[in-house]
Amino acid sequence: MPIYEYACQACGREFETLVLGRDEPSCPSCQSRDLERLISLPSVRSSTTREMAMRAARARDKKQATERTIAQREYEEAHND
Repeated sequence: MPIYEYACQACGREFETLVLGRDEPSCPSCQSRDLERLISLPSVRSSTTREMAMRAARARDKKQATERTIAQREYEEAHND
């Protein structure tokens, strides 16, 4: 399925849309058909990008766990009195 990226010349919004056959897309914000098709960058997956994503996810999860622990302590302190 061809999904293309466009920039609306009327309102400046950038968006992606599915284009079938000879359909002419329109801007979802202003309905203008004055669009510029953008060059899409390919999505690259490798062991390096996977490892970077996993590192970021672990860091995010650790931060969320710390925040939950702090919130739990604050709740307990407020309700133990």
